Amino acid sequence: MTDNASVKALIGDILGEIIEEAREGGGKKTKVGLMAYGSELGQEELCLGARLAMQNDPGVKVFCIGPKLAGFDDLNWIETAADEHEISAAMEKALGDGVIEGAVALHYPFPVGVTTIGKVFTPGKGKPCFVASSTGTSSPVRTEAMLRNAIYGIAVAKSAGVAEPTVGILNLDGAQTVLRALQKLKDNGYGINFADSIRKDGGAIFRGNDLLAGAADVCVTDTLTGNVLMKLFGAWTTGGNYEAMGWGYGPSAGEGWNKVISIISRASGAPVIASALSLNASAAKNGLPAIVAKELAAAKAAGLDELIEAMQPKQAAAEEDVKAPAAEPTDEEIHGVDVLEIENAVKALWKAGIYAESSMGCTGPVIKFAKKNEEKVKEVLTAANYL
Repeated sequence: MTDNASVKALIGDILGEIIEEAREGGGKKTKVGLMAYGSELGQEELCLGARLAMQNDPGVKVFCIGPKLAGFDDLNWIETAADEHEISAAMEKALGDGVIEGAVALHYPFPVGVTTIGKVFTPGKGKPCFVASSTGTSSPVRTEAMLRNAIYGIAVAKSAGVAEPTVGILNLDGAQTVLRALQKLKDNGYGINFADSIRKDGGAIFRGNDLLAGAADVCVTDTLTGNVLMKLFGAWTTGGNYEAMGWGYGPSAGEGWNKVISIISRASGAPVIASALSLNASAAKNGLPAIVAKELAAAKAAGLDELIEAMQPKQAAAEEDVKAPAAEPTDEEIHGVDVLEIENAVKALWKAGIYAESSMGCTGPVIKFAKKNEEKVKEVLTAANYL
C-alpha cells in the first residue's frame, strides 16, 4: 500500500512538472538552487535575482533556499531557518536528492583541487571573458594551479556553449612557465587554441589592455588575482559596493569533482545573480563534470602529469657556485624567461661561458647579453627549458 502510494505520488509529481512546463511554453527546465540569505545587499536582492533569472532564461527553474521572504510567493522555496549552516545543509541535501542539478552559493568550502571559473563582461568591445580562476584553488603550487586553470577554463567555456575557446595567460609570475607547458600539450596533441594579444608583439601572454578588450575567451590567472579581477569588472561602474555586471564567480571544476556549484559575492546585485543562475544551469545541463573529465583525459594523454611533476617544488640542495664570466657590453636582450627562473637562467649562461645580466622591462623580465652571443644564448636557454 505504501509502495503504491509512493509510485502514485511520484507519477503525480512528474505529471505536474510536464503540465507546468507545457503551460510555460518551454521544454524541460534545469533546476538550480540559490542560497537566498546572507547578502550584504539584503535578502530581497537575492530574490529579485532569482525572479530575473527565470524571466530572462525560460530554461531555468530556481529554488530559493532559506527563510521565505514576504512578497516572493511566486518563487519556488526550500524553506529553512535564517541560519547559514542550515541553508548550506539544505542545499547539499537538495543536490544529493536530485531536487536541484546545480546551485549558486554565497560561499562554499571547496576542497583543495577544486576552483571556480568566473565570467566577466569586458568593456572594450562588449565581449564576455572567462577568468580562470576566481575562488578556491586547483593546486597549492602556483604554476600547476594556473596550468590546471587553463584546462578547467576551457571546460567551463565549452559547457557554456563556446565550442573552441581561445586562451590567453595573464602576465604574472609563472606565466611563461605555464605557457611553455601549454605549448607542449598542444605539440603533443591537446586541442588548445591560443589567443593573440592586441598589443604590437602579439602572443598569448596578456596584459591589462587585453583584458579590457576581451582578447581571449579564457584568461588564465591565479585565484587571488582572478578574484580581484572579478570584483573590479563586476563593480567598476558602481563605486564598489554593488556588483552590477557579469556572471559571478562561476561554476566549480576540479579533477574528480562531480558537483556544479557556482559562487556569487555578498555584494553581487540582482543582474549578476540572475546571470550566475543561468550560467550554472547551462553548466549543469551540459554536464560540466564530464566535460572536465574529458579535457583532463586529453591533456593527460598529451603529457599533463609529467608537466605537473616537473612543476613541484624540489628539495633544497646546495647551490652550485657559478661565477660570472668577464663583463662585456650587453647590447641585446631576450624575453620569455619566467621571473621565477630568471636568476637561474642567467647562471646557466654563465656556466656556458656567456656573460649575461638579468633585468626587468616594462613587460616582464629580460636577460641582457652581447649581440654576438645571441644564437648561443637561445641554444643554452632552450636546452635548459627556460625558453
